[in-house]
Amino acid sequence: MVVPTSTAKVSIVIVEDESLYRDLLRIALSEDPALNVVGAFADGTSALKEIPQLNPQVAVLDIDLGDSINGIQLGLLLRQQLPDLGIVLLSNHADPEFLLAVSGPALIGWSYLLKKSLGDVTTLRRAIQGSAQQLIVLDPLLVAGLKARSFGLLSRLSPRQQQVLDLIAQGYTNAGIGEALSVTEKSVENQINQLYQVLGIERGTSGTHPRVKAVLLYLQGSQTAWHGKTS
Repeated sequence: MVVPTSTAKVSIVIVEDESLYRDLLRIALSEDPALNVVGAFADGTSALKEIPQLNPQVAVLDIDLGDSINGIQLGLLLRQQLPDLGIVLLSNHADPEFLLAVSGPALIGWSYLLKKSLGDVTTLRRAIQGSAQQLIVLDPLLVAGLKARSFGLLSRLSPRQQQVLDLIAQGYTNAGIGEALSVTEKSVENQINQLYQVLGIERGTSGTHPRVKAVLLYLQGSQTAWHGKTS
């Protein structure tokens, strides 16, 4: 797993078939000193051909590309050539196809955002940074729709632990969670430790990051909410 240092720029490619939206994304992300846009493409076919040569850390992909392959398919194909590539999917709809097409450990490094949430570029920045670190980041509106439908292990979490898990799922760091909840970072660390205990997640072991395990459990515990839901 490649985790960028605090001083290294995260290299990004954008695949978006709407020219105006593609340019707006490129301009907004290019203004961020922590990011480096190395390519922008209008369709999945040319992107699949050229992106592996650019070797980016993250690909920001519109799901609906209007050609023979959609963003999910493109992400899966790119991952075959670039296994550590972070994928940020952009969608106009809260679509269960994402959860159904990419499931389990294969979700590591994938993020899912709704386009209507991108008015605040910090949401996109969190998803990019999280995907670059092989985490899983979900749209805030998606989290808001799922958290009330959790069951099983998730139902054992306290209200505060559920709040912390919601923010972990949105890509917040411990410091960011503390700021969002107006508590100290130490308090956040304690809540996360307790959350991991409730969910049976061991820290300090090799393999999948505990934050990723928590979000996978979050998705598994909420996934039934998506069946039959398309918007």
